[in-house]
Parts: sequence; C-alpha cells; structure tokens
Amino acid sequence: MKIQESAENYLETILMISEQKAQVRSIDIVNKLEFSKPSVSIAMKNLRENGYIRMDKDGYITLTDSGRSIAETMYERHKLLSQWLMRLGVDEQTAIEDACRMEHVISTKSFEAIKCHAQNAKQDKN
Repeated sequence: MKIQESAENYLETILMISEQKAQVRSIDIVNKLEFSKPSVSIAMKNLRENGYIRMDKDGYITLTDSGRSIAETMYERHKLLSQWLMRLGVDEQTAIEDACRMEHVISTKSFEAIKCHAQNAKQDKN
C-alpha cells in the first residue's frame, strides 16, 4: 500500500524523536516540524486510523509494526542519500533538503543500487 509523502514524513519524524526521547507526543512533532498543532493533530488521527501509530490515553505515540517499517525505510534512505550527496560535494543543507525529497520518490531498485555503490565505494577507501 502506497501512503502519502506527508504521512511518510510524520512516521519518520516519530522514529527520529523516539531515538532521542523515551516518549513521543504530538507537541514534539509540532516542535520538530514547525507545523501547527491542528495540522499535526489531524495527521496523527489519520495515521492512527490507518494503523500506522498507536496513541495511549496520555497522548504518547508509538509506531505500529507497519508504521515502523515505513519510518525505518524513509530514515535509512534519508541518511544514505544525504551522506552520499555530501560526499559528492553538495553542501550539507542542500544535501539534506534534496535527500528529503528524493527519499519519497526513488524506487526500491534504484535506492538499493545507490546503497550498494556507496558501500562499495566506502570499502574501496579502506
């Protein structure tokens, strides 16, 4: 099932926050993405209804297995693509912004090829 880019971004953000904090709340997402509280609230409702997150009675958010899978895929793509672009000489800010766009549209086949190439290039340096 293909989900919208915005949903992928929210899931990736939840994962990133959960690596820094023990518990994730909507306000953490508001602060990280600099979106309005109502926008984040609507997004969390949609993610919950589609089975990508759980929210307990205290408002703590956790990723479901399917939500975590998507988030991990996006985060891996983001990290690898931004690092790869920087190694190619792209400045950090541009690399991060471009990787954020690329991670959503690149096919699995193309990403795996870039990943393999990047790993081989890294091994060649060692």
